[in-house]
Amino acid sequence: MKELNNACEAFRTLLQEQLARIENMNCEKTDFSTKKTVTIGVIDGDGIGPIITKQAARVLEKLLADEVAAGSVVIKQIEGLTIENRLAKNQPIPDDVLAEIKMCDVLLKGPTTTPHGGTMESANVAMRRELDLYANVRPVSIPEKNIDWMFYRENTEGEYVLGSRGVELPGMAVDFKVTTDLGTRRIARAAFDYAKQNGKNHVSIVTKANIMKKTDGKFTAICHEIAKDYPGIEVEDYYIDIMTANLLKESLQSKFKVILLPNLYGDIITDEAAQIQGGVGTAGSANIGDRYAMFEAIHGSAPRMIERGMGDYANPDSILKAAAMLLRHICRGEAAQKLENAMATCPVKITGGTDGATCAQYADALMEML
Repeated sequence: MKELNNACEAFRTLLQEQLARIENMNCEKTDFSTKKTVTIGVIDGDGIGPIITKQAARVLEKLLADEVAAGSVVIKQIEGLTIENRLAKNQPIPDDVLAEIKMCDVLLKGPTTTPHGGTMESANVAMRRELDLYANVRPVSIPEKNIDWMFYRENTEGEYVLGSRGVELPGMAVDFKVTTDLGTRRIARAAFDYAKQNGKNHVSIVTKANIMKKTDGKFTAICHEIAKDYPGIEVEDYYIDIMTANLLKESLQSKFKVILLPNLYGDIITDEAAQIQGGVGTAGSANIGDRYAMFEAIHGSAPRMIERGMGDYANPDSILKAAAMLLRHICRGEAAQKLENAMATCPVKITGGTDGATCAQYADALMEML
């Protein structure tokens, strides 16, 4: 009975915290088209993170050299978001690092390692919560297959918001899933706004509402409520299991345009979509809120590459694509297009092994093309 009472009290605390979170959701959006100075924070991360992030930062510095010189763009290195420092301080984001992060407008972030087991929260999950980065946005494009997908994944709720805060009883463990009206409305609005602004006529809402009737049921219902404000866009519901199969079905691939999902499903299916494109190293990722935004590689820190002494051959394509997304977000579309064109036509190839160029050699070739 004592364990049960403790678990109930822990759940009560979680509910109170989530109600407080809802009250603080609304925030004025940053308008980068008129912002006089934009501060870009660069975070290395763990494993191959410092290797690939260093080269992406060099590319940004080249593309934005004139604005950096004029003071309209500041590129700031942020230290301390390493697995060693996080474990030593027992914080997913050490307080001093978070203070530096909040002085920036946007972040370019390398992959960070999350320990298995224990209670240490993922740095990414903590970052999304602390900066309220509610929209995870991931594009996948394969022109020869007429694939042009944009995924809008809710980023601050679902199973992840309380993923390290579950309760244990003798012989039992329970985790929690959170879906709020405000959280769902804003991710749905972001997805439909993107579709409207970019001429996309189809939005797929992906859940498991037939099983998760309260949380996914709410997500589906609210998304359809928002869809009424966009009469020119076709909306279809899919369950996550069949959607993972449909993405592989060539006869359907060109049908999908914008895919809108809760947190966990979006995490899984965007990796599948990236693999269809050529692997998780070929896709960038944006985490966008009203005030802040973070852009990152979607793959992990690849500790085995470091252990084998192969880190210098890590492929930076994912974080470079994230850098291009960052540039578009801060209204530097011309610079983003230059980077994308250089990546598409670069004669130097990187394979992730000694048969290809190193990360630095690849970045050198891109720099010459910019």
